[in-house]
Amino acid sequence: MKVVVLGAGIIGVCTAWYLLEQGHEVTVVDRQKDAALETSFANGAQISVSFCEPWANAGAPFKVAKWLLRDDSPLLFRPSLDPKQWIWGLSFLTQCTSAAFERNVEQLVQLGRYSHAALKDLVGQTGIEYERLERGILHFFSSQADFDNGVAGAEIMRRHGVDRRVLSREEVLKVEPALASFGANIFGGTFTPSDESGDACVFTQKLALLCQQRGAKFLWEHEVLQLSRTGSTIDQVQIASVRSGAKQDLKADAFVAAMGSYTPALVKPLGEFLNIYPAKGYSATLKLKKPEQASVVSLLDDTRKIAISRLGDSIRIAGTAELCGFDNDLDRPTSRTRCAALVRRYEELFPGVADLSEPNYWTGLRPSTPTNIPYIGRSRKASNLWINAGHGTLGWTHGAGSGLAMAELMAGRKPAMDFGCYGV
Repeated sequence: MKVVVLGAGIIGVCTAWYLLEQGHEVTVVDRQKDAALETSFANGAQISVSFCEPWANAGAPFKVAKWLLRDDSPLLFRPSLDPKQWIWGLSFLTQCTSAAFERNVEQLVQLGRYSHAALKDLVGQTGIEYERLERGILHFFSSQADFDNGVAGAEIMRRHGVDRRVLSREEVLKVEPALASFGANIFGGTFTPSDESGDACVFTQKLALLCQQRGAKFLWEHEVLQLSRTGSTIDQVQIASVRSGAKQDLKADAFVAAMGSYTPALVKPLGEFLNIYPAKGYSATLKLKKPEQASVVSLLDDTRKIAISRLGDSIRIAGTAELCGFDNDLDRPTSRTRCAALVRRYEELFPGVADLSEPNYWTGLRPSTPTNIPYIGRSRKASNLWINAGHGTLGWTHGAGSGLAMAELMAGRKPAMDFGCYGV
């Protein structure tokens, strides 16, 4: 088939790769000048099959209410008059039960395990290098209550076949000795050795180059304007040059919408409702002054809900979520506060290790669903339109598997996982 993929983040590029693998003619459209320059650009760098718990759980409403007035809170909800925000929020509340949490975890683990296997095969096939570290993910806790909750979470993950191990303080420091200066504040941790980390942007851009070498056409700096439908099929997509404004129509046999948080607006005129809302995430990337004293194992700091990953001679600190619409400004007072909190926390954990003078801050809009489960499958309103969006904080973790699953579904096959694909 001739396929147009809309979006060149980790999800769109992986989809393009697997469609090429199946012999299709692929065109990818993105408004940026290269792949992975928005949500995939500077994320937490973790490939975390084991740490995929949905935000919605029995304790979430109380935590969100407590954090409402804190600009540096892990999850900040800024109420607005946007009805999409309220629809999302009310749906989120329906998922804050133990039964829903367990059900959603099972789905995320299924997709995560499938995706991790796909990523390993893809890297073995291509040899792409992206600051990959196969050292696991270590989750540490700074209070006894948080540690107790972490132990319960580990038990849930083990029930779903994930080897998440519970560690004492001494065992935490053995896994990552660089935490020694903060050791007195650690009450314990959990560790999954099979998880890993790496630079999602570097990976995606290199994979995009390989797609081009295999014949894929990339239309950079082109906005996606609208889909045109006749009956139950999409005829074409209208795009426009960011530079000149010149419009053109792309015809194809099939179309894949992989535009992250912007996907719902694209398909809404068709009558398709996707409950995806942007969650503004932040990161700070710092150069290391003392690389030998920096952590190597990818970390999760439970107190601040942040990820810390080593990327060569740099460190990436990422996390927090702000439900404030399509705002990706880094200069607002709240944004500055949240960025500064990331750097301040790293200095608390690893004093003097990083160069704090020139932090590289970033923000991106994570396309989040109330369940944290993405939409992967066929549109319910057009037979040749496919959806691959809504991956939230797990786009890097689920990228390869989401691309492979999409190509399998488009070929009329069921992906080899027990996951509820959309439109099936």
